[in-house]
Amino acid sequence: MPALNPMTLLLVGGGIAFLLLVLGAILSVTSSGAKDIEDRLAEYISSEELSELEQVRKTQESLWKQLNRRAERTNWWQRLRRDLIRAGLRLTPFEYILLRIAAFVLGPVLGYILGRGSWLVAGLGLLVGLFGPGWLIRFLQRRRVSQFEAQLVDTLNLMVNGLRAGFSVTQVIESIASEMPPPTSEEFRRVVQETQIGLSLEEALDHLVERVPSEDLELIVTAIKIQQQVGGSLAEILDTISFTIRERIRIKGEIRTLTAQARISGIVLAFMPIALFLIINLISPDYVGEFFNNGICGYSMLGCGLLLIVTGYFLMQKVADIEV
Repeated sequence: MPALNPMTLLLVGGGIAFLLLVLGAILSVTSSGAKDIEDRLAEYISSEELSELEQVRKTQESLWKQLNRRAERTNWWQRLRRDLIRAGLRLTPFEYILLRIAAFVLGPVLGYILGRGSWLVAGLGLLVGLFGPGWLIRFLQRRRVSQFEAQLVDTLNLMVNGLRAGFSVTQVIESIASEMPPPTSEEFRRVVQETQIGLSLEEALDHLVERVPSEDLELIVTAIKIQQQVGGSLAEILDTISFTIRERIRIKGEIRTLTAQARISGIVLAFMPIALFLIINLISPDYVGEFFNNGICGYSMLGCGLLLIVTGYFLMQKVADIEV
């Protein structure tokens, strides 16, 4: 790897300095060890200077709390918090924003270094740093919902058996929280905790549906809420819902088998041009280099080709995606 030029050093140094500045500002305000630091400082400075430092710290904390309260009242902040919960990430919105800033800064820097000074690779790193965290959140959300729905039939069977044995709905939910694997156990444990701090069962179940956007779960929660209001045999209703969900899963499996060829074809056709481009670049770099030596014309051709590849991939996946 060639020696780093001044531009590379400037990018790396600037990115690291920016991240350290942001991280230091956060830690100086939110550090839980502020009291210990003050105790150690008291051994070396006077009480008047210590009181001045305490006043500055309180002013910073007050400003930080005001900013937090204002941010939490915005719809954007609440949506971000909901998305993080749906993804199963134990991050606050501010921590996620900090990670996005880090990815945005370090993405092009690492791309420029790994690409040995290539601005194209740096641009790809910028795109990954800009859109990668959002794609990761959506991927984790879909995976968590899929895991929850895969356990839903067993959850319903446990609920039906418990209700027929004479347990109440609350007791059945507690048994699910203790006996089912994650993420089902985690979500129902949170329902139990919310009821223990004073929320009604209906409110806790509404929060569950908000955290896990599943149509099947919404159907189950609706049945429980109706039974709580008008009565009836909840076990029979849930047994019918369980049969419906099992049939839907079976039909989805058959459809996925029948559409496997179309989905795999879309993946192969999408990645084949990219693979050929990389292979030709290894075999004949001068041939591929014409795209980058012709300025805006070469970059426009690459951009149009990439756009067509992405569009074709999503169209083929959309054709193979059949709702049940």
